[in-house]
Amino acid sequence: MKYYSPDQQVITETHSQGAVLDLSIVVPIYNEAESLPSLVSAIANAVRETNLDYEIICVDDGSSDGSTQILMNIAEQRNDLKAIILRRNYGQTPAMAAGFECAIGKVIISLDGDLQNDPADIPILLAKLDEGYDVVSGWRQKRQDAALTRLLPSKIANWLIGRVTGVQIHDYGCSLKAYRAELLADMNLYGELHRFLPALAFIEGARITEIPVRHHARQFGQSKYGLGRTFRVVMDLFTIFFMKKFLTRPMHVFGSWGMFSFASGIAVGIYLTLVKFIFQQDIGSRPLLILAVLLVVTGIQLFCFGLISELLMRTYHESQRRPIYRIRDIYGRR
Repeated sequence: MKYYSPDQQVITETHSQGAVLDLSIVVPIYNEAESLPSLVSAIANAVRETNLDYEIICVDDGSSDGSTQILMNIAEQRNDLKAIILRRNYGQTPAMAAGFECAIGKVIISLDGDLQNDPADIPILLAKLDEGYDVVSGWRQKRQDAALTRLLPSKIANWLIGRVTGVQIHDYGCSLKAYRAELLADMNLYGELHRFLPALAFIEGARITEIPVRHHARQFGQSKYGLGRTFRVVMDLFTIFFMKKFLTRPMHVFGSWGMFSFASGIAVGIYLTLVKFIFQQDIGSRPLLILAVLLVVTGIQLFCFGLISELLMRTYHESQRRPIYRIRDIYGRR
C-alpha cells in the first residue's frame, strides 16, 4: 500500500502487514478544538523538511468541545494523519500509551496538543537522537507559564524526581521527547507515568539526554494541569523509586522494614524491662506498650500492602495483556 503526504507525493510503500515508517508523532488531545488545524499543519511542515516517512497520530482522549469531529474531518482530508478516538477521558498516560502502541515508526516523538510545544523543534530532537541516544527530552528553558501555579511546582517536582530516580534532567514535564520505538515497546504505562518515561527508560539501560526547546504561551483554551495532580505524581514517584530499587528484589525493602520494626520492638522491650525490674513499675497497663505495637504493625502493613498491590496490578495488566484504555474508532491511514 502506498501512503501519500498532503501534497500527494509518495512518502512510503509498505505491505498491509508489518508496515514500518521512519517516524511517528504521537499527540494526546483533550479539548483542543481551536488548536488542531494549526497543530497538524505545523507538525507536517516541520517533519517534511526531514524527508522521512512519517505519520501523525492524534489520540482524542474523550474531548467534549468538538475536537473529535475536527480530528475525523482532518483525517479524511490528509493521508498522514491517524485519529484514534478513545471511548472516554482516561487521562494523558493512557492516551499516550494508545498512540505508542498504534505507532509504526522506528522513532516516536511525543508532544502536547496545545501548541505550546513547537513542532519546529522535531528535527533538532531527531538530530540529537542520531548521535547515539535512545531518549532525547525537551527542556523548556524559557517557559511561558504562570510562575506561582506552574513554574514553582514544576521546579520542585523536577528536583525531587531527579533525586529519587537518579536521572538528572531539568524538565520531566515537557511532553516534547523523542524515543526509539524498541525502547517504548518494553515499557507499560499506568497512572501518571508518562512524565517518568526517562526514568523508566533509564531502568531499561537507555542512553538519555536533553536539549533546550522552544515554549510558547497558550493561545487557545485553558490548561488541563493544576496542583490537584501533585498527589498522584508523588504516588507514582514512589512507584518509580520502588521499581528502580527493588522490583526484582522486594525482600530488600520488606526485609529492611522488618529489621527496623524488630529493632524498634527490641529497644522498646529493653526499656520496658528496665522500667519493670529496676524501677519496679507496672508496664502492663501503659499506653506506650499498646500504642508502639499498634503504630509499628499498622504502618508496616499499610506500606507493604501498597507495594504488593502495585506489583499485583502490574502483573495483572501485563499477564492478561489488558489495556488501560478502550478505542472507539480509528480514522485515516488505513
